[in-house]
Amino acid sequence: MKSFSYFLFVMALAFQACSQAPKSTPSMDQLPTSEAEWKAKLSEEEFYILRQKGTERPYTGKFLMHVDKGYYTCKGCGTRLFKSDSKFDSHCGWPSFDKEIKAGVIKETADLTLGMRRVEITCAKCGGHLGHVFDDGPTETGLRYCVNSVSLGFEKDK
Repeated sequence: MKSFSYFLFVMALAFQACSQAPKSTPSMDQLPTSEAEWKAKLSEEEFYILRQKGTERPYTGKFLMHVDKGYYTCKGCGTRLFKSDSKFDSHCGWPSFDKEIKAGVIKETADLTLGMRRVEITCAKCGGHLGHVFDDGPTETGLRYCVNSVSLGFEKDK
């Protein structure tokens, strides 16, 4: 009788374990906290651009001629950065936008590297390098957010 009770106890534990929800994978809210974790999360090219402030070659990015309607997101954390209706062809070799989706999603920082005076843009949530913003845009905002395709994801409108 003791062995039967033990058997029932073990089976009850097994069924309970099987019925528990699986452990969730890290969400976009749980961002890497070290460069090693970022390196494991991102592709080599994404890590180079988002974390090491690299630049993709002009006219090579997958979003340069992209025309679908939706939202351009940060590849590092998924934050929505730009709406497709703010995208325009600036003929500069990188996707260009005239405004961020809402104030504060993009951080601007003076960039004096390479002997130039520019304004670097990064994702305000994860700090990922996106590109640069210039004040020579052709629309009413006068801005041109020049962004690396590699630093972007895309959510198509439903």
